[in-house]
Amino acid sequence: MSYADSISPEFFELEREAIFRRTWLHVGRVDQLPRSGSYFTREIAATRTSVLVVRDGRGEVRAFHNICRHRGNKLVWTDFPREETSGMARQFACKYHGWRYGLDGACTFVQQEGEFFDLDKDDYGLVPVHCDTWAGFIFVNLDRSPPQPLREYLGPMVTAVEDYPFDKLTECYGFRSEVPANWKLFMDALQEQYHAPIVHRNQRPETFEAHKGGFEAPHYQIDGAHRMFNSPGIRPWELPEDQIKPSERLLRGGLFGPWDPPEFHSETLIDGMRPGGHESVGVALFEIWPNFGIQLWERGWYHTYQHWPTAYNSHVFEWKLYFAPPGNASEAVAQEMTAVSLKEFALQDDNLIESIQATLGSAGLTAFPLGDQEVLCRHLHKTAQDWVAAYRSSNH
Repeated sequence: MSYADSISPEFFELEREAIFRRTWLHVGRVDQLPRSGSYFTREIAATRTSVLVVRDGRGEVRAFHNICRHRGNKLVWTDFPREETSGMARQFACKYHGWRYGLDGACTFVQQEGEFFDLDKDDYGLVPVHCDTWAGFIFVNLDRSPPQPLREYLGPMVTAVEDYPFDKLTECYGFRSEVPANWKLFMDALQEQYHAPIVHRNQRPETFEAHKGGFEAPHYQIDGAHRMFNSPGIRPWELPEDQIKPSERLLRGGLFGPWDPPEFHSETLIDGMRPGGHESVGVALFEIWPNFGIQLWERGWYHTYQHWPTAYNSHVFEWKLYFAPPGNASEAVAQEMTAVSLKEFALQDDNLIESIQATLGSAGLTAFPLGDQEVLCRHLHKTAQDWVAAYRSSNH
């Protein structure tokens, strides 16, 4: 597979237009907008865009370009204009000249309006962005005329998990990191387990020897531009005592999640998690094109990945973990133990990805052999290359 797409500034500039300005992008969850007037902003560096997402007076989730219609100032920000923000508001006022906008985006006030010579405020509302929700996840599309509605875009493989109780898993932990590597290279590491017995072997006690037998996921599946795989996972609570970390045994939580599932555990074991029909499945990862991943765990919790490109050789990586609200201190500590363990897990990959970016292309090497366990890596890069090729063709 050619990896030239990960080291080319020219290819990245084409990705901005061919991919990120034309696809549905996940920007948040409805939990972030609990009531009318709740809002948050999302900076999308790949498209040089800031988006304002708000729940309007009728309770609908809407999105707008975060820019004042007067002189182009960023409309909503707090202390630093390049940082994302969130909060509650009855209206939005520009910090520059005081123009105001309602929760529906309508321009409601113009300072010294009479000096603008027959200006009609109805013509100067915020510019809307196509916005829709699925299973509580908020998506936007920057294309003026998206070719597909969100649900059709997601397709049957992804929408098969919409009955998962995402709305009951609201205890959230998260972190973000600036990664000096192409966005697709980090996605590669997260959608294959071929590396896991080598890179992550130190996250289990020295007596744990399962890695010597290699690793094979029971199911891979592709649906259009989206991908998924199942992993058998490890059930630490079923391992011999000498193969369990003392800290995990004490806190009943770790890399594979809290050991004690929520009361509604049965609701999390839905058929859509196991499209291959396998019984022993610990993990189901759904990669939604282009840059969003949802990973469901057998014990009744989930986490998400997000990869936001900033340049051909850098991106912002976001990881959020979602659990049932803890009922006591023990449950809270088990969740915190999981969050800390997974952060270490991610940083181990992060370090390697930086190394790949630094050497990719040296000695003229840009094409590499991929094994059966790396089929989703091939699909990711081929999809990116196909979208760019189609964009080039339509613009020549």
